[in-house]
Order: sequence, then C-alpha cells, then structure tokens
Amino acid sequence: MKKELTEFEEKIKELKKKRNAIILVHNYQLPEVQDVADFRGDSLELSRIAAKTDAKVIVFCGVHFMAETASILSPDKKVIMPDVSSGCPMANMITAQDLRRLKKEHPQAVAVGYVNTSAEVKAELDYCCTSTNAVAVVNAIVKEEIIFVPDKYLADYVSKQTQRKLIAWNGFCPTHVKILPEDIKREKKFHPFAKVMVHPECLPQVVASADAVLSTSKMCRFAKETEAKEIIVGTEVGLIYRLKQDNPTKEFYPATERAVCPNMKRTTQEKILWALEELKEEVRVSDDIRLRARKAIDRMLAIV
Repeated sequence: MKKELTEFEEKIKELKKKRNAIILVHNYQLPEVQDVADFRGDSLELSRIAAKTDAKVIVFCGVHFMAETASILSPDKKVIMPDVSSGCPMANMITAQDLRRLKKEHPQAVAVGYVNTSAEVKAELDYCCTSTNAVAVVNAIVKEEIIFVPDKYLADYVSKQTQRKLIAWNGFCPTHVKILPEDIKREKKFHPFAKVMVHPECLPQVVASADAVLSTSKMCRFAKETEAKEIIVGTEVGLIYRLKQDNPTKEFYPATERAVCPNMKRTTQEKILWALEELKEEVRVSDDIRLRARKAIDRMLAIV
C-alpha cells in the first residue's frame, strides 16, 4: 500500500519540480530522508547518476566530501547540502598538505586515495578508488610503491586481497571501528543461519569473520541475490532501512546498534525543504582543484 505524503514531502515535491532539482540520498541517512530521495546509493554512484540527469540543482543528503564529488562531476549544476556542517571524520584525518608530504617521502610511489577524501586531497592523487573497486585499482597499478589514503583498514583489506604492500595513512572510520569481533560472535549465536556481510572499513578481525566484504551498494545487491533469509549487517545502521524495504521477506540484524554516524543523521526533511527554498548551502569546487581531482577519478573509471 502506497503511503500518504506528509506536508513536508508534498512541499519538497513541489519545490523540487520548480527548481528542476534532484535529491540524492546516501544509504546511511535517516528513513524520513530516504523517503524523499530520487536516488539512494553510495557517494560516487550517486554523483555519477546526477551527472547524467538534466537537473539544474543537486540536493546532496550525505557528508561534505560527497557534495564536493558531485560538484567535480557536474560543474554545470548547483550542488547544495541541507546541512553543510555534515562532515566525514575519516576524510578530515588527512589534508592535501599531509599527502604532499607523504609523496615527498616516497617520490617513486603512486598515490591512491579513497573517494572518502576532500576535493583538495583528490587533486593530489594519481588514482581515486571506492570500497567496491579499490582491489581492482591497486591490481591495475604496475609500480611497486603505492600510497593508500586515508583508511588504514581498507588498506589492510586491499593489501591482503592483492598481496601488495601499501604505504597506508593512519586514518579510519570512527563508526565502522565500533563494530567488534564479539558483536559478530554474539549475533551469530542468536542467528546461527544468518549470513554475515561487513564493510571493508571494519577492523581486520571483523572482516575475517564475514561471509562477504562489501560496499553499501554491493550489500544491497548481495541481500537481494542471496538465498539466505537472515543477514547480519556490519556497517552503519542506516542501511538496514533500505535493506528491509527492498527485501521485505528477509530479516536484517545490525552487528551493533552503536554503529551510528552522527553526521549522517543531521539532515532532515525540514532542512531539505529549506535548502530547496533558499538554494543553500552551495558546495562548489574551484576549477583548479576540480580539474586535477577529476583526473584521479577518470583514471579510476578507466580501470573499472
């Protein structure tokens, strides 16, 4: 049964049409925000979708680096964030200056960076990568030395998958490190027939205990395709809402209720409405940074 639109949802729908806007919502956002999405997904996937639309305005419900990526891929569109103060702690763990210093220490190295970085950091990279394609990107690099920023746990996972030694930055996702090996053990005890899927940003011991190690978009696909009727989910709890919506006959259990990203929960329907009314706050990447960052993204896309 189709649910009735709330007053906010009606107004958002009207304004969206008036502004020729598209609402992109990351998988970790609040249910009420996911309910008004034109597209849900992970950050790069959403930015690529938006670039192909004829929308003039992109409302990005996520964190700051995601809106920057949308601006890099759609310089002709106005990118706005309903809550511009929503940042990513992991992306903030490395600056462009830090990366330049690291490159100076390893002049022969190729610099690979997770999409979870600022536009300024992306501009210093040779290749960008996502949690889905990081293994493929590293496998495609011939050079011996590879810098990998900013997530040391994704670096650990990629290193094990590729048998390559990586020069890893000491960054991490504060939300994913809250998922502990004992959480997986506990949930497995309660749900012995459940499959375990976890994000590669998790601790290595958690990754080792999983049936599948996947990005959020791949988790959505896995949940649909697996014959398992129960799944333990090792990522930010916001994904569970989408998984349940897409797979009503299956059960999903968060590895832990502690895995909450407060910045991902800042956006509300009210803030989306304000953003559309005032077309604020705009996130725009300068041409110099954008063109350099775009090169690293295009090099990645040429591989995968």
